[in-house]
Formats: sequence, structure tokens, C-alpha cells
Amino acid sequence: MAQVEGVEIGGPVEGRHAEVLSAEAVEFVAGLHRRFESTRHELLRRRAERQAALDHGGTLDFLEDTREVREGDWEVAPAPPALRKRWVEITGPTDLKMTIGALNSGADGWMADFEDSLSPTWANIVGGQVNLIDAVNRTIEFDAGDGDVRRLNDEIATPLIRPRGWHLIEKHVLVDGKPIAGGLFDFGLYFFHNAKALLDQGSGPFFYLPKMESHLEARLWNDVFVHAQEALGLDRGTIKATVLIETFPAAFEMDEILYELREHSGGLNAGRWDYIFSAIKSFRHSPEFVQPNRSQVTMTVPFMRAYSELLVRTCHRRGAHAMGGMAAFIPSRRRPEINEGALAKVTEDKEREAGDGFDGTWVAHPDTVGTARAEFEKVMGDADNQLERKREDVSVSAADLLDVKATPGEVTEEGLRDNINIGIQYISSWLRGNGAAGIHNMMEDAATAEISRSQVWHWIRHGVTLADGGPLVTEELVRRWEDEELEKIREEVGDEFFANSRAEESKHLFEGVALGTETFVNFLTIPAYDYID
Repeated sequence: MAQVEGVEIGGPVEGRHAEVLSAEAVEFVAGLHRRFESTRHELLRRRAERQAALDHGGTLDFLEDTREVREGDWEVAPAPPALRKRWVEITGPTDLKMTIGALNSGADGWMADFEDSLSPTWANIVGGQVNLIDAVNRTIEFDAGDGDVRRLNDEIATPLIRPRGWHLIEKHVLVDGKPIAGGLFDFGLYFFHNAKALLDQGSGPFFYLPKMESHLEARLWNDVFVHAQEALGLDRGTIKATVLIETFPAAFEMDEILYELREHSGGLNAGRWDYIFSAIKSFRHSPEFVQPNRSQVTMTVPFMRAYSELLVRTCHRRGAHAMGGMAAFIPSRRRPEINEGALAKVTEDKEREAGDGFDGTWVAHPDTVGTARAEFEKVMGDADNQLERKREDVSVSAADLLDVKATPGEVTEEGLRDNINIGIQYISSWLRGNGAAGIHNMMEDAATAEISRSQVWHWIRHGVTLADGGPLVTEELVRRWEDEELEKIREEVGDEFFANSRAEESKHLFEGVALGTETFVNFLTIPAYDYID
């Protein structure tokens, strides 16, 4: 790799990595950093200010100074042909085997993830870019070494890339002495290497944008897109980006987010897991926002129902796609007896989404693609989407979005133990380089781990007593049950695997983000990033 002035790369650049990190590509992403980094920092400062206001008794509401946008008569640009039918999208990280499996899954789209389901080791980040280049060029293959060589089918899912959120950095790349934003690095490399080839194939550079908390953060992405397209000589509007509404503040700015991205908008997605986490994070010091066991916080509880219905109405009013949430179940081929009940829940979830007017949905595993597709086919028949369903029957107030206290359920010993067990197991997987961890037949990623650890923090902070005469949730209780759950994990995975699982580091990290109730760590992946290469 040729040296680029002002850029230091701290990770190894060998083999195919040198192709990804060519001088031209590095110049491109360095230019993004120099142009937009100060704005990114200002927006993160605004996040902190809003959170401080919430910590001192503030609340969230629809913005008065953007009322004209919400009440205005406007629509986003029409979707290109490759994005008009999105009944089922599969999600997952960009490692070699999963890239091929996702693209061949029969889904309409693949959300290729550099964020919650990817552990951001240098090898994973740059190797994922290699895999995407090969996938776009259709040269990708996986050789298992036993004669089983996997290649792409003739028909594959449309890739949509999820770069990291604005709060994350890529520590291995310094531009003028400062780390580049992870999102700019991920977006920039993919766009630089693949945009023109995708357009030649009748597709395009399509993205998912995570973790935004305001329309100003969407405006920054729009500015990045305009700059990137001009730099490569592409028409404005070539890029299409679907925004995950997965933070509590963003739910109050759906119209505004679509408006900022209107020539680049691919719609909105109901990022349910992070949304549940964000409800806790936003109102961390309020007992009214304490939730029951995470398994009981479903899409049918009042505050989640309000959010999802508002999303469909908002999108369809603006001519934008509304994408449903994740089905995280992983069917078992060794224990088929567990599948029937779990797949029935997937069917029920997707039946509700299709009936509510969503244009498509997410699944985590190829074996659930058909289950999800069947429910959307029943509702849509030959139609690509449901944009004509305006859902004018939906009326959602700020109070409806904030009504977490109406969530039915309770906090039980099983719920607390599950959070401890899953939290530690997921952190262990993440530290070992796997951000999409199958635990108890569910695909756990950083978002679900965030729910687990933040619920523990919240329950301790607000003195929750376990149901059925159980004990008070305290730091001491959690520490004692950590040891018991670690022993269960050892018995489940075996001594040899456990010995290499970084269990003590995982326990230490879990305690750092789940205990210590005076300070809430905003994202567990930020301190965990110091533990990986």
C-alpha cells in the first residue's frame, strides 16, 4: 500500500487487504474524515446535552421548530427497481461463509453488517470489505476443505451495507493524528470500490444507517452522500439509505429524518432491539421506565406498538418503505422439537407486520426466510410493497411513545439469570471475534446484549424486587449469580472451550456495564473495543 499523507494505518495490510486499502481508496476515506469529522463531534456533543437534560427530569416530544416539515406535503424520491420489493431481508456479518449463505438464502435483500453483528477486529473489518468486493464481482467462494465449495447462485439477495454508527471509531486508522469514524471508513471503502460496478449490474450502492438520534445526524449522512457521489462522478440520489429507527429520540423525528435524506431515502426500519435498549438508556434515572423480563417486551406492548404503527404511517405518507423488525430465532437441525413453537411465533410476528402495512421484514437465519415470505405473500399477492396503505387510522402521541410503564409483565429470577448468562456469553463471543452469536437458539448481537446488561443496571438502580417473593436485585446478588451462570456455561460448552473463552474478561466487562449504578456506560462495545485487535 502506498503511503497517503497524514494517514497512519496501525493494522497489518497484507494480501487482499492492500487492494482494499489502495492509496486512492485511503485518500477517499481520509477526505471524508477531513470534511465531516468536526460536524460528527458537534452532533455527538448535542447527544450528550440532550441526555443530560433527560437525566435531570427532561422528556422527549415532537420538535416545535420542525412542525412545517411534519405537516408539509412532500415525498421521498421513488425507489429504484432493485429496491421496490423487499419482502424479506436477511441480516448478518460480512465473513466469507455468511456472506455467501445470506446472498444465496432466497431473501430479497441482505443487510451486510459492519455494526451490531460484527466484532470490529481489524481482520473482520477489512476482510469484510474483501468479501463484499468479491461478492459484487461474483468471484466469491468458500472452500470448506472437504470438497464442499460454495459459490453464488444466479439469483442473489440485494446487498445493503450497514456501516458503524456515528459514535464508533476505527482505531487502526488515524487521519492527521485522529481516529477516523468507523461509519465513514466502512461506507467510504465499500462505496469507492463497488458503486460503479453495482450500477452496471442494475443495482446500486444501498445502505442501512444505524443509531441516529436526530434529523441533524441524518443531514450529516446526506451531506456525506452528496460529497461521495460528486467525488466519483455519480448522479445525486444514486445512493439509497434505509434508516433504522432504533433510538428513543429518533422516534420523535421520523418525518424529519426522511426529509433530510429525501433524495437518498430507502425508508425506515423498526430496529426493535436497540429501541428497547434506548428506552432504558434515555430514561435511565426514571423508575417509570423500568421494564419486565426482556422476553416480555414484545412488539405488541403499548409503547412498541405505538412506535411501529407510527413508523408505517410516517413512511407511507412520504412514499417510503417501512421495514419490520428482526426474527432472531435460529432453527435447530439437531433438535427439531424446539422449532415448531418458535416458528409459530415467527409466523405470528410476520403476520402482524404484514397486516400492519410493513413492506418487508428482517430474519436472522436462512431457514426462516420462507416462513416470513409466506406471511407477506398472503397480504401482498403480486404487489411489490404496500405504499398505497397510508394507515390514516393511526394516531400516535408523544405520551403513547413514552408509555413504557404500561408494559405488562414482571421481573423474575429466570429473567435476571438469562440477562447475566446471555450478557457474559455474548461479550465472550464478541471478544473472540464473533459478533453474531447463537445462544439458546437465538441470534444474539450487540443490541440484544445491550438490553440484557442495561436491564440489570436499571433493576439495581431502581431497587426492583424479583417476583414471587424473590430477593431484591443488588450488585451482590448479580455477582453471586454470575459465578453460578458461568458454571452452567462451562458445563454446556465443555472445559476446553471454556478455557479459551476469555470468561474472566467477559465477566469483568459485563460488570463494568451492568453494575456501578451511578454511571451508565452508553454502549458496551466502546469499552470492549479496547480488548480486541
